[in-house]
Amino acid sequence: MIKRIPSAEIRVGMYIHDLAADWSQHPFMRSAFPVKTEKEIETILNCGIPEVYIDTDRGLDVPDAPTQEEVNSALQAEMIAIAESEPAPRIRISTAEEIGRAKAIKNQAANLVRSVMADARLGKAVSMEAVEPVVAGITESILRNSGALIGLMHIKNKDDYTFLHSVSVCTFLVAFCRSVGLDPETTRQAGLGGLLHDTGKALVPDEVLNKPGRLTDEEFDIIRRHPRDGYEILLKTPGIGDIPLDITLHHHERVDGSGYPDKLAGDQISTLAKMAAVVDVYDAITADRVYHKGMPPTDALRKLFEWSKFHFDPTLVKAFMRCVGIYPVGTLVLLESGRLGIVTEHNEESLLQPKVKVIFDVKKGYLAPLEVDLAKPMGKGGADKIVSHESPSKWRIDVQRFM
Repeated sequence: MIKRIPSAEIRVGMYIHDLAADWSQHPFMRSAFPVKTEKEIETILNCGIPEVYIDTDRGLDVPDAPTQEEVNSALQAEMIAIAESEPAPRIRISTAEEIGRAKAIKNQAANLVRSVMADARLGKAVSMEAVEPVVAGITESILRNSGALIGLMHIKNKDDYTFLHSVSVCTFLVAFCRSVGLDPETTRQAGLGGLLHDTGKALVPDEVLNKPGRLTDEEFDIIRRHPRDGYEILLKTPGIGDIPLDITLHHHERVDGSGYPDKLAGDQISTLAKMAAVVDVYDAITADRVYHKGMPPTDALRKLFEWSKFHFDPTLVKAFMRCVGIYPVGTLVLLESGRLGIVTEHNEESLLQPKVKVIFDVKKGYLAPLEVDLAKPMGKGGADKIVSHESPSKWRIDVQRFM
């Protein structure tokens, strides 16, 4: 049985099922392993991980600890209540109309980040003349239809993760800023910060950045230097603003003071840096990496919500969930009818009743793609309901093919 316990209750002989933290917070190769030494417990505590999940079938038990099912059920109920509390963001054009432009913008932005990283390794300054038009293109796409580009951000090649992650953080941060009503100039500056936030990783050796095994303490320290390294690189960039510098330096800070590089806490961290932290972790845990399999977007949102007790601003996490939806665009969902569909667009009336492209029947196999608006009644193309979200790999479905 899987249970959640405070990290202070970890004992040698337990089996960690999940460290309940994003990979950047700890040096372990995996989030699941037997606890064999006191040093391992000390490492978990020193990393600022307040809770973990244990497997009581493979190690020691804590009798009164809540089960994973109990925790998830409570979190899901809270998330649904949040989703129903406010309407979805207004959409100007359909996802189908925007998707072509969104794909071009994604590729252009990834190539730019690749160039920025290469220049940084050579000691060259970042060219704001090259960066600003790309951020403008991302912002314009979000304004037309945020779901198109956001949906594409869940599709990444492992080999291009470093570059596409920066594009994703920029995209999510621009959408997040818009959804909470920030002004256009602040949103633009936040987008610049999102695109450039990981510039310091240019100085991390590839063998450390992409190491498939557990990091040594020295390697973990190298990784944790990237926010300050990026900040130092951007300081030399003519025209860079305070907001991109702040996001670059502080996107790994946590509200409980467990982050880095400065161990800031609470109001010591700016709102935009807190927002960047949320989207940075969301994108990181949904992506496939050499050392872990990405989780479905809905599961990632539930993890963020759970971790907001300690690491993130709960109000901002709730706002981000309303921004991307409980079932973000690109999510594979199982319907009451036994069909599988891909979320293509949110309905302004309800985040729980999006538009989906039905592509598969669990008993019959692939179907001719059919657009279904779950907000519509019987006879109007609707009258179906989401039962759960699904892993595309479980059904061997290539989501990108249908976007």
